[in-house]
Amino acid sequence: MKILSEWQQQGRFESINGQQIFTRQAGDKNAPALLLIHGFPSASWDWEGMWDELTQHYYVITLDMLGFGLSDKPQNARYLISQQADICQNFLHKLGISDYHILAHDYGDTVAQELLARQVDGSGDMHIVSVCFLNGGLFPETHKPVLAQKLLLSPLGPLISKLINKQKFATNLQRIFGPATPPTPEVIDVLWQLLTHNSGLAVMHKLINYIPQRKQHRERWVGAIINSTVPVKLIAGAKDPISGQHMIDNYRKLIPNANITVMPELGHYPQIEDAATMTAAYLQFRNSIG
Repeated sequence: MKILSEWQQQGRFESINGQQIFTRQAGDKNAPALLLIHGFPSASWDWEGMWDELTQHYYVITLDMLGFGLSDKPQNARYLISQQADICQNFLHKLGISDYHILAHDYGDTVAQELLARQVDGSGDMHIVSVCFLNGGLFPETHKPVLAQKLLLSPLGPLISKLINKQKFATNLQRIFGPATPPTPEVIDVLWQLLTHNSGLAVMHKLINYIPQRKQHRERWVGAIINSTVPVKLIAGAKDPISGQHMIDNYRKLIPNANITVMPELGHYPQIEDAATMTAAYLQFRNSIG
């Protein structure tokens, strides 16, 4: 496992939409481009276990979204999903990429849904070739936020974010990982460092606003998956209390010809819990679509 300092050294900061955004890319620039979009409340380091293998096959690109990880965390930002999608697109523009694949998790699923919606409605000037979702609240009606998320969403949100400490954070992580694949002390350390970097706790109650945004834009974002003409895949851990088996069942019900791989023993962070198995499942999907 790469420690955070090593991950940081291999990336760089880009000025995107007037903010300093931590970015990373590796692999053959002539290979198909793959954008990795992380979840809440973590950062691009989540992909660390899959990184080396993916870069053998693709030109892999990732970033810490605004308010996350090593990127800027302005306290006056609105943290709209549409703004995060703009940052992703602008970074791809900077790299000269017009066709790309997406692998996304959690909050990143919602950003991917917005990017896909732009393609479906014809407003995007880039082409998504395929999308793979990991565990996340693809459907607001099946998303089961944990107590800490509910409190952050409440009027007490700014106070709650100040009260979060490493022990509480670790306890919450342990609840959402699979019982057989709990987070190691190293994983907890890195995710806590990323969360608290640049006074990150101070914007937690603003970042959590993605949950009401999912309800507000449900038709657009769920419609993006249903109406997409490109291959869409779900690879998900069933033991996730937030978006596990119940979300998988709803996906199967709502999405025509649903392409799903269920990981029966994994939880909410399948790419951290078992990076090798998740990488193999993703490569299998990509090989199946040519």
